[in-house]
Amino acid sequence: MDWLLILLIAFAVLITGISKGGFSGAFGVIAVPLISLQTSPTLAAAIMLPILCVMDIFAVQKFWKKWNTEQLIKCIPAAIVGIIIGGLTASWFSVEWLKIMVGVIAIGFTINSWPRKNKSSRLKPLNTLAGKFWCALGGFTSFIAHAGGPPMSVYLLRTQLDKTQYVATAAVIFAAVNYVKLIPYGLLGQLNTTNILLSLSFTPIAYLGVQLGAWLHYKIPTERFFKFIYFFLFLTGVKLIWDGTSAFF
Repeated sequence: MDWLLILLIAFAVLITGISKGGFSGAFGVIAVPLISLQTSPTLAAAIMLPILCVMDIFAVQKFWKKWNTEQLIKCIPAAIVGIIIGGLTASWFSVEWLKIMVGVIAIGFTINSWPRKNKSSRLKPLNTLAGKFWCALGGFTSFIAHAGGPPMSVYLLRTQLDKTQYVATAAVIFAAVNYVKLIPYGLLGQLNTTNILLSLSFTPIAYLGVQLGAWLHYKIPTERFFKFIYFFLFLTGVKLIWDGTSAFF
C-alpha cells in the first residue's frame, strides 16, 4: 500500500469537493497535478474521474433546482460536442501545449476583468456563437487535460448569474461533462476495476468536501465570492502554464 499516494488522493479529493461544493470547481485543477507527484498523470486522471462523478451528484443535490435552465440548454450540448472532438483527436494534441493554451486563456480573461471590478456593471454576456465556442472548448479541454474550468468560466462569468445560480449551473454542466467522459475514457482503456474501486473508496471525503464548500459558499458575500473566483481562475492559469512548460525542461 502506497500511503503517500493515498494521502495525496485524499487531500486532492477534499480540495476538489470544497471547490465543487462552493466555488464551481475554481481550484479543483490542482487534483491531477497533486496526485501526479506519486504516479503518472494519466493514472491520476483515471483515478479522479469516478470520484468527480460522485462529487457531481453531491454538488447538484446541494444546489438542487437553483441552476439556470437556459444556460444549461446552451452549455451542455456544446460541451458534449467538445468532448466528442477531444475523443476523436486526443492523439493529435500535446497535453503540455494544451495546458499552456488554457492557462493563457485563464490569465488573459482575468486580467481583462481587472479594470471593471470596481464598476457596478459586470462583463457583458457573450453572443450565442461565442458562448458555444467557449463551452465546446471547455468540454474539449476537460477531456484532454481535466482543464475545462477556465474556458467554461470565460462564458459563465459573463452570464450575469448570481453566485448561487453560478455554482449550481456549473455543477450541472460539469456533472454532464464528467458522466459523458466516462464513455470515451472507458473505450480508451483508462478505467479499470482497480482504479474505480480506489477512487470510490474516497466517497466519504468527497461528501465532506462538498458540504464544507457549500457552507463556505453561503458565508462569503457575493462581491467577495466573484473576486475569489477570478483570483483562483488566475492561479489556475499560472498552474496550468507551469505544468505545461515544466515538461520541456
